[in-house]
Amino acid sequence: MTHIIPKQREELSELEPMLKMVEASMGFLPTSMLTMAHWPELTQAFGGLGATVLHSGELDAGLKQIIAFAVSNVAGCRYCQAHTANSAQKNSVSSEKIKAVFEFESSALFSDQEKAALRVAVHAGMVPNAVEAEHMSDLSRYFSEKQVIEVVAVISLFGFLNRWNDTMATTLESAPKNFAANQLASHGWAAGKHE
Repeated sequence: MTHIIPKQREELSELEPMLKMVEASMGFLPTSMLTMAHWPELTQAFGGLGATVLHSGELDAGLKQIIAFAVSNVAGCRYCQAHTANSAQKNSVSSEKIKAVFEFESSALFSDQEKAALRVAVHAGMVPNAVEAEHMSDLSRYFSEKQVIEVVAVISLFGFLNRWNDTMATTLESAPKNFAANQLASHGWAAGKHE
């Protein structure tokens, strides 16, 4: 059960333009944003950061989502795992490839470039952070400096979200929950500890 009751959308008229944009992008309104809305300035700032990190820049949106999925797997955030797997699929990443993120190092579905990004994501998601110079050097072989910044920005955004949603026991919405239950159960995904 969630620790903080999310705000009702009707209470958030000042946030409605941003909420509509998020809903149009994701197909639903994330419960996490409605909880965050207890502090509207945080919601506005986070909305802008999330839009910048996930919807601008040079990297493919599908790659950003599998990076987010990988770091969320390491953090153990079921809410973010479901969201990012669902979003990866919406950004043309195949179900087979989403499932293979768990074994990306040995999967032929991933290019060397994608493996370098996922390797950094996995090691960055560990506590303490386990990224080593060789991981970043390998990343720089495949990505420009700006693209490396984008990779690390996605990882960092989900570092915030992983901690936010696990700490708040955010209730998972039905669309990502159903996607994850159908697509990731063979890898041990189950509704979060708070469901």
